[in-house]
Amino acid sequence: MGAHGSNLDDILEEDMHHWYTKFMRESPSGLITLFELKTMLEMNGMTEEASSYVDQVFVTFDMDGDGYIDFVEYIAGISLLLKGEINQKLKWYFKLFDQDGNGKIDKDELETIFKAIQDITRSYDIPPEEIVHLIYEKIDVNGEGELTLEEFISGAREHPDIMDMLTKMMDLTHVLEIIVKGQRRKALN
Repeated sequence: MGAHGSNLDDILEEDMHHWYTKFMRESPSGLITLFELKTMLEMNGMTEEASSYVDQVFVTFDMDGDGYIDFVEYIAGISLLLKGEINQKLKWYFKLFDQDGNGKIDKDELETIFKAIQDITRSYDIPPEEIVHLIYEKIDVNGEGELTLEEFISGAREHPDIMDMLTKMMDLTHVLEIIVKGQRRKALN
């Protein structure tokens, strides 16, 4: 996570009561809806891909599928992304990328997510098409144009460059910082 690592470790290691207070201040009902998440992330004016990405992040954080993110889901998701083991993170990434839920990731799904991430982070270093081409060239062993969970995990683990690229692209540090800054702003008002 680079320079953000220690800052976010500090954020997560804050007293759980303090985190709960922040969460309840942002969402007094104790639940965050998709609309509230997009509001927290200041999504006004974002592209359709970026909005779709946030939809997909919401669905993957909403572990019980009830349409809300509660405090436990919120902390579990953030902890997984920041401190989870590689296999756990890769399973979460796969679920995020598999937009249609068919158990496979195709090139369009992956490209859409990477475009969205770039729109949100405003970092356009490598075109999404090139990233997708590289991933499929190295880890789509059957050449089917789709990746199963097993192919995705073993391919990412076997290719440190792909794992590094996924880790950097999926770093939600900026999202956490937006949420924390938003909560601090509300506290000051």
